[in-house]
Amino acid sequence: MEQLNEQQQDINTYSEKAPSKKSIFTFLIPSLLGALLFLVPFKINDTWTVLIGFAAGTIERSLSAMLPMFLLAIILLSGVLTLLAWVVKPALIMERPALKALFYTSLPWTMIRVLGALFALMVMTQSGFAIIYSPATGGTIFSDLLPVLAVWSVVMGLLMPLLLEYGLMEWLGTLAKKIMRPLFNLPGRASVDSLASWMGNNMMSILITINQYENGYYTKRESAIIVTNFTITSIGFSLIIAQILDLSERFVPFYLTVLVGVFIAAFICPRIPPLSKMHHTYAGDESGAINETAARGSLWSQAFRRGVEKAAHAPKTTSVLKKGAFNALDIWFGMLPLVMAIGTIALVIAEFTSIFTYLSYPLVPVLEWMNIPEAAQAAPALLVGFADMFLPAILGAGIESELTRFVIGAVSLIQLVYMSEIGVMLMRSSIPISFWQLFVIFIQRTVIAIPVVVLIAHVIIF
Repeated sequence: MEQLNEQQQDINTYSEKAPSKKSIFTFLIPSLLGALLFLVPFKINDTWTVLIGFAAGTIERSLSAMLPMFLLAIILLSGVLTLLAWVVKPALIMERPALKALFYTSLPWTMIRVLGALFALMVMTQSGFAIIYSPATGGTIFSDLLPVLAVWSVVMGLLMPLLLEYGLMEWLGTLAKKIMRPLFNLPGRASVDSLASWMGNNMMSILITINQYENGYYTKRESAIIVTNFTITSIGFSLIIAQILDLSERFVPFYLTVLVGVFIAAFICPRIPPLSKMHHTYAGDESGAINETAARGSLWSQAFRRGVEKAAHAPKTTSVLKKGAFNALDIWFGMLPLVMAIGTIALVIAEFTSIFTYLSYPLVPVLEWMNIPEAAQAAPALLVGFADMFLPAILGAGIESELTRFVIGAVSLIQLVYMSEIGVMLMRSSIPISFWQLFVIFIQRTVIAIPVVVLIAHVIIF
C-alpha cells in the first residue's frame, strides 16, 4: 500500500508536466485492446458476446475432454497439500512464500478444501452418496461451473491488466464519477466492473473488484456494494434464462425490466444496513490509492490526463504476468475446492430438502394479493436463487402462466447473490462480507425486486 501511495504522489507530480508521446501510446494501445476484449459486444455465431468471453468459451470447449481429469487433479492436490500444510507444516511449503500462500490456511477452510476434494472424487467415480454426485447437485458444480471458473481465471489473469494497469479504469472512472458518486456513492471506476459484468461475465466483474480492493482503489464498503449490486448478470446469460422460461419473444422488455430493478436496488441497498454500516476504510486500513478530486480542464481532458498518468507508471510486463499467473493458481487451488464443497451443499439443500419451500410460505399470500397466478409454485422459485442462479428458471419452467414465469425470471436476475459461485468467491476473497450479510442482502434485493417487476409486468407488458 505504501508503494501505491508513493506511486500516486509520483502521478500527482507528473500531472504538472505535458504527457510524453510514449505515455500516450502506452495508454491508448493497451486500453483500446482491453476495451475491445472486455467491454465491446460483438455478434458471433448469432450470439452477442465480448471477445474475451468468446475466447474463454472456445478454450473451454476445445479442452472439454481433458478438463474433468485436470480439475479432479487440481482439487485433490489442493486438499492433500492443504491438509499436509496444516498438520505437518513441511519446510517445502512453509519456507516458500508462494506455496505457503497457496496451501496454508485456517482449519475451517482446510476442512472445506478436503470436503471439496471428496465431493469431486465422488462425482468423477459416481460413487459414495448419490445426493452428492447427482447431476442436479455435485454434477452441476463439477461439470458446468468449475470448467468456466478454471478457464476464465487463466484468461482473466493474463488479460485483465489491459483493463487495470494502463489507464482505462482511470479514463472511464473519471468520465463516470458524476453519475456513480451522487447516485451510488461509488468511484467512477466502478462503472467498469458493471460494464464487464453486463457485457461479459459476472465472475469477471468480481475478480476485477477483488483486485481493485486489494490494491487500495475501493474501500471495504465500496467493494461490498459493487459485488452485491453491480455484478449485473450478462446479456448472454439473461437470454439463456429467458429461453428456459419460454420468454424469448419478450426478451427486450424482460431485460429492460431487469435493468430497472437492478438500478432501483443499487440505489436503495447501499443506504441501508448491512452495507451502510460497513467501514469506509481501505484494505489493511491504509489510505486509498486513488484520488478523484477535481482537476483543471474539461471532464474529457481530465479523463485523458488521468489515463495517461496511470500508463506512465505501468508496471513491467513480466511482473504483471507473474501476478496474473499467481492469481490463477490461487483460484485453482483455493477457490475451486470451496466452490465444489459449498456449491454442492447449497444445491443439496435446494434439491433434496423443503427448506426453501418453508421459507417461501409468507410469500404466497403476498403474491396472491399481487394477482400472480400459481403463487404457491412461484414462491419457492423466488427464494431458491440464493443457492444457485439456474434453480429459479428450472423450477419456474413448468409454470403455465407467462406472467408468473416473467416475474420469476426477472426477480432471479435482479437478486444477483448466488451462493454456488458468487457467494463462495466473496467469502473466499479479502472483501469483508459474511454469509449472513449476503443472505440479508439477498432478501433485501428480493423484497425490492418483486413489487418493481410485478408492477412493470402488470402495467406495461401483460
